[in-house]
Amino acid sequence: MTELVLWDIDHTLMATGGLGRELWAQAFEEVTGVELREQASVTGSTERVILRETARLHDLPYSDELFESFASALGGLHVRRAAELRERGHALPGAAAVLARLAKQGMRQTVVTGNVRGAAEVKLAVFGLDDYMRLDEGAYGEDGEERPELLRAALARSSIRAEAAVFLGDTPADVAAGLEAGVRLVAVATGKTSAAELRGAGADAVLEDLADTDHVITVIRSMART
Repeated sequence: MTELVLWDIDHTLMATGGLGRELWAQAFEEVTGVELREQASVTGSTERVILRETARLHDLPYSDELFESFASALGGLHVRRAAELRERGHALPGAAAVLARLAKQGMRQTVVTGNVRGAAEVKLAVFGLDDYMRLDEGAYGEDGEERPELLRAALARSSIRAEAAVFLGDTPADVAAGLEAGVRLVAVATGKTSAAELRGAGADAVLEDLADTDHVITVIRSMART
C-alpha cells in the first residue's frame, strides 16, 4: 500500500502569480551584481541548474559558492515578501483539502521540489500547506541537480521503499524522474503541460486537477506497487 506521498510544489500545489520570477531576478542581481536579462528554462528544472544556465547566458562564472549565496538570498526574499506572495499567489483548488484528508488518514507526506528549501517553506506556509508535511524528510534544490536525485534523497530520509511511494507533479520532467527513481507518478495537468502530454510521457495516472478530493485520494492510494 502507499506509505508516502511526495509532492511537487509549483503548479502542483500552488502558483505565485508571477512573483516567483520577480524574486528570482532580484536574488540573481543581489548575488551577481548583474541585472537579469534572460532566465534559463525553469519548467521541471532545479534552482541549481537554472542558476548555472542563467549565469552562462550572462557570461558569468558559476560555482557552488554562488549557488549557496543565491539560495540564501532567494530564501530571504521569500520571507520578506511573504505577505505579497499571499496576495498575488494562491493554493490550487483542492490542494489543502487533499493534504488535510491524507494527513487525517495518517499518510506521511513531504515535498520533492527544485525550489531551495527557504523558498519552499515560505510558499507552503503562506497558503497553510506546511502543517501536513514532514519537511525534514523532503528534498530541495540544495540536494541535487536532477529530480531523480531529489526523489532518492527524500526516500532515503523517509526510509520508505520506492515501491511504496507516490509522487505528484505537473511536468514531463516529474514523470521522467518518477520512472527513473522507481516511484509511481500521478501527473496533475495544472501547469503548462496538457493531460494528454503527461499520459504520453508515461505517467501512471493523470488528474486534471486536485478539486475532487475523493477521486484524488482514491488514485493516490491505488498507485503503490505490492
